[in-house]
Amino acid sequence: PKADAGLPVVKNGRIRQSIMGWCFKPMPIEQLAQHCRAIGLVAMEGIGREYYPAVRDLGLKISLVGSHGFQRGVCDAEQHDYCEKTLREAIDVAVAVDCPSVITFTGMLKPGQDRDEAERNCIAGWKRVIGYAEEKKINLCLEHLNTRDDTHPMKGHPGYFGDDVDHCVRMIEQIGSPRMKLLFDIYHVQIMNGDVIRRIRQYKDVIGHYHTAGVPGRGELDDKQEVNYPAVMQAILDTGYEGFVAQEFIPTWADPIAALRHAAGVCDV
Repeated sequence: PKADAGLPVVKNGRIRQSIMGWCFKPMPIEQLAQHCRAIGLVAMEGIGREYYPAVRDLGLKISLVGSHGFQRGVCDAEQHDYCEKTLREAIDVAVAVDCPSVITFTGMLKPGQDRDEAERNCIAGWKRVIGYAEEKKINLCLEHLNTRDDTHPMKGHPGYFGDDVDHCVRMIEQIGSPRMKLLFDIYHVQIMNGDVIRRIRQYKDVIGHYHTAGVPGRGELDDKQEVNYPAVMQAILDTGYEGFVAQEFIPTWADPIAALRHAAGVCDV
């Protein structure tokens, strides 16, 4: 109802909710930040660094700092210098804005690339920066992405190397650092692996961040999609997780802020 449109949705606040800003383009980031604060979200991510001061002035945190993107990643040895440079810069930014984590990606497999070689490249690439992350006390969060949805450039990522969440965890374990973490995107995991709550419990010690979206389609967290988000959020809380859960759905409703209010309520267990 419109009558409560300005009131906070988040009452419990046990799940520290954030938002991926790119999903709400073309809404201006400052405007989106005002809505986030009113709803009861506590952080933002996936926005340009030039917006960090304005967002923080509103009392919101930065929950995740971007880096090299998912196209150019560490599975390609030719990208290692670029990835190391962008990750080190991102770690410095995270320290400056009191953000716990920086995102990283495997990148896309090159045509005909051997998967074992790609894995070795990933390990070598992350090992170049993990010492710096440890020194600065910042988490490096590897995002698992789905390769099944080919309908839209942000709903699925055919060709992405890190598309099996179990394999992502095995690579993380090879790094052998408490600062190397998994970004558990519930949308992508449901599409590629499923068994979401069991995996949340299984991988609780390596999960450093969560993303949401409705499956299939990456829309709202409503009853037209298959993930039981209240149960998933309760499972996350039950593991003792104290990090952020970022809303990363692409709004389809006529009023995207109504969609965000709805999602915030669904996840506020």
